[in-house]
Amino acid sequence: MKLLPAFLFTIAAFAGVPNAGEELQYNITWPSGLSLGEGRLKASKAENANWTFELQFDAAVPGFAVADRYTSLTNAETCSLTFDKELSHGKRRTQERITFGDGTATRETIGGGKSTLKIPQCARDALAFVYHLRQEVAAGRIPKSQNVYYGGPYQATLEYGGTQRVKVGDAMENADRIIVNVRGPASELRIEMFVGKDASRTPLVVKVPSTMGEFTLELVR
Repeated sequence: MKLLPAFLFTIAAFAGVPNAGEELQYNITWPSGLSLGEGRLKASKAENANWTFELQFDAAVPGFAVADRYTSLTNAETCSLTFDKELSHGKRRTQERITFGDGTATRETIGGGKSTLKIPQCARDALAFVYHLRQEVAAGRIPKSQNVYYGGPYQATLEYGGTQRVKVGDAMENADRIIVNVRGPASELRIEMFVGKDASRTPLVVKVPSTMGEFTLELVR
């Protein structure tokens, strides 16, 4: 079950993220509204003006548990340096790292194979791209179409859907609706993101389609 296959901050240069970093928590719900699990999104400063972004999912359906961990290390411009995935889907375990540099990305599966592909000077993994998106929206722009890297390259094309009211907890909030169209080698995905009007452009609600229906991630205030 893939809930986030392709989307899934120096301080002055990165508007849209709190100076001291952040830690956000989300509820993941079934299409019926029942709770499926939770997600956590974290940003923290690393060395040399770099940033570390982390995303964690813990979800379960009867007889099948999902525990995914993603870690992205970027430079100050959110260009990726490394991207790590630790996936646990039922009994299946996978660990993978992508190392970015010198116009290439090296993808290595722990205990498995290794491959290399050409990339632009500034390439972004899927998690780094989420923060880049927030930076651009905070500056009043929508990022141009580009490849993001989750394993192989996925082309991400974005559309601005205007301002919309969304429910977060017991309150209604104004948000910018961003449609993210993701196209991979053998799949396409259309994700809806609703980002807040605050300076950090906090993701309030994210809707992700799957074979079992549309799952929703909602910020916990």
